[in-house]
Amino acid sequence: MARSSLFAVTVALLGACTESAPAPPLAGVRETCDDPPPATRRQDLVETIHDTPVADPYRWLEVESDPEVKAWMAAQDDYARERLAALPRRDAIAARLGELLDIDAMSAPYHRGGNYFYTRRHKGVQKPIYYLRRGEQGREEVLIDPNKLSPDGSVAVHGIFPDFAGRLLAYKLSRNNADASTIYLRDLATGDDLPDVIEGARYATPAWTPDGSGFYYVWLPTDPSIPPSELPGHAEVRFHRVGEPASKDSIVAPATGDPSRFVGVGLSRDGRWLFLHHQHGWTSSDVYLRDLHAGDTEFKPLVVGRRAIYDVTAWRDRFYVHTNEGAPRYRVFEVDPRNPAREDWKLLVPEADATLEGLQIVGERLVLAYLRDAHSAVVVRGLDGSFVRELPLPGLGSASGLVGNPDEDRAYFSFSSFTEPSQIFETSIATGATRLWQRIDLPVDTSRFVVEQIRYPSKDGTPISMFVVRRRDLPLSADAPALLTGYGGFSVSMTPGFSARAVVWLEHGGVFAVPNLRGGGEYGEDWHRAGMREHKQNVFDDFAAAARALVERGYTRHERLAIMGGSNGGLLVGATMVQHPELARAAACAVPLLDMVRYTQFGAGKTWIPEYGDPEDPRDFAYIYPYSPYHHVTAGTRYPAMLMLAADSDDRVDPMHARKFTAQIQHASKRPAWLRIESNAGHGGADLLHQTIAREADTLAFLLHHVAP
Repeated sequence: MARSSLFAVTVALLGACTESAPAPPLAGVRETCDDPPPATRRQDLVETIHDTPVADPYRWLEVESDPEVKAWMAAQDDYARERLAALPRRDAIAARLGELLDIDAMSAPYHRGGNYFYTRRHKGVQKPIYYLRRGEQGREEVLIDPNKLSPDGSVAVHGIFPDFAGRLLAYKLSRNNADASTIYLRDLATGDDLPDVIEGARYATPAWTPDGSGFYYVWLPTDPSIPPSELPGHAEVRFHRVGEPASKDSIVAPATGDPSRFVGVGLSRDGRWLFLHHQHGWTSSDVYLRDLHAGDTEFKPLVVGRRAIYDVTAWRDRFYVHTNEGAPRYRVFEVDPRNPAREDWKLLVPEADATLEGLQIVGERLVLAYLRDAHSAVVVRGLDGSFVRELPLPGLGSASGLVGNPDEDRAYFSFSSFTEPSQIFETSIATGATRLWQRIDLPVDTSRFVVEQIRYPSKDGTPISMFVVRRRDLPLSADAPALLTGYGGFSVSMTPGFSARAVVWLEHGGVFAVPNLRGGGEYGEDWHRAGMREHKQNVFDDFAAAARALVERGYTRHERLAIMGGSNGGLLVGATMVQHPELARAAACAVPLLDMVRYTQFGAGKTWIPEYGDPEDPRDFAYIYPYSPYHHVTAGTRYPAMLMLAADSDDRVDPMHARKFTAQIQHASKRPAWLRIESNAGHGGADLLHQTIAREADTLAFLLHHVAP
């Protein structure tokens, strides 16, 4: 990155007391400067980057280990929590969230050999417990109780992986719910852990051999001098043999040296085909394979160098390839391993008008998960592609993938919607007979809620769909508080799902809205690409248009509107605040990216270059810098009241984004800007129920205080 004219003169300034254009306050909401946040030192630091002057007055807040930064964080967090605790509805909201979240629930069981595995949440217990049954009717045994792994609850389970015989279990533990993890092994016959311990398992999903003698996995170095954004370039595929020290694990595929390339590994159920995946961002992938039965020692390309995603499932003597090559909404090919050349692939399932999200083989059939207009459909086909049936779903909602085995008929799936708590169904792949296996009953009458799916035009005229949930017994009113949330990136689809947050908001007379922004995967790869890299501004335009549509159609008014998003959705919230401060009265911004000029230098930033672009490249900088929220905060503007939510152990999105943006907003705006820092928490927050309830209660109380006093 070309840089010149770098200088820094440190000055001390207090934020949050600047003048701004007049805007009518809501009755009952206090927006004065008699209670300013802690002082923040401001630097007069400007760089010239690609011939553009770029100010960075809070760069010093990037260095979390600095004692001054630690003191600033503690002061900001104390300031925020003291005021959040005093919000009038906060305790009542927390109590209601407890009723909705502190419940008894069970996951669908899956089995390996004769052992059945599942989780159960118990009312009054902080974390779900992993259970084992030896046989379907066996006695329930505690497999792993995360509540007892550490005195402070900071150790989390990041997945369990039994071998095919159900004899051995690999499981991952993480501290503070961070991405960094360690693999441990357990002998299920004795219940004892083996001496095998594998560090560097952040991206590891053990792929067991059929005989349980070992597994393939992705290994990353644990050297703290390597920033998280560089780690994918150091990823190796290794093989671990049970009973041997991890130091002896053989390297099956060396590191690529490319931090923007994710590496994955998979093994066919019969142990013959070893697949190596190289994923280039979220738009293309390469697949290599080795025939272990034939003694291959080198990987051979199956499909390489094409601008498309390929996901390969091997079963019996065929490969089934789920891909968006030539089909933005995906299709399925059958491949004969004896003739794997691309021109010999056979089209099995053509592209449809719905987005084919994934493929499984269960009960000797293809099970295809579709999104039709952003809600789920599940279709069963024969291995020859012939249509068998569509699974009956209770309504407009989201169905999980099936929990089952490729050679067994019985399977389970879960279903949830905005008005339906999670249900688990058991189904027969052969007959289609489906029955409700478990339902979560919550103390809420969801028949009072109504869901609409509306469409509105974005800035460029593109029609955008949006789910709007409201109470049936309340007429449309511009005085209703509305909560608008979105994501818009990485091909992530925002589909209907039950939410305690939405229930609480609706019970306070509000409207809950979720638009399907460009950048997501709801409408296929073209929809995703229309909201990435040089087209990222489309996402922000779609969200702003959603806010205007809610107002124009009488659901709310701008003074009653709150916006919310996390991670890439936090970038969405930050950009919306800065570009359109008049659209909303309050905002909750969680674990966000906000300094898009320096995002590649922190956390896992370099891995997102394929999605956002590289600010080191002047061509990419030309479209990144204009929307970078941190760099376009203008003093004297009445920005929405903001609650910033950060996590102290976030090793994915560096919390420097939250710190710097909070300081900018506090300096520029008269309205409140509070920074709440979650302790012992990673990018997804803490996995302790009481912390989840506290965070949600603080967030909802803050937003309601500003839009529905």
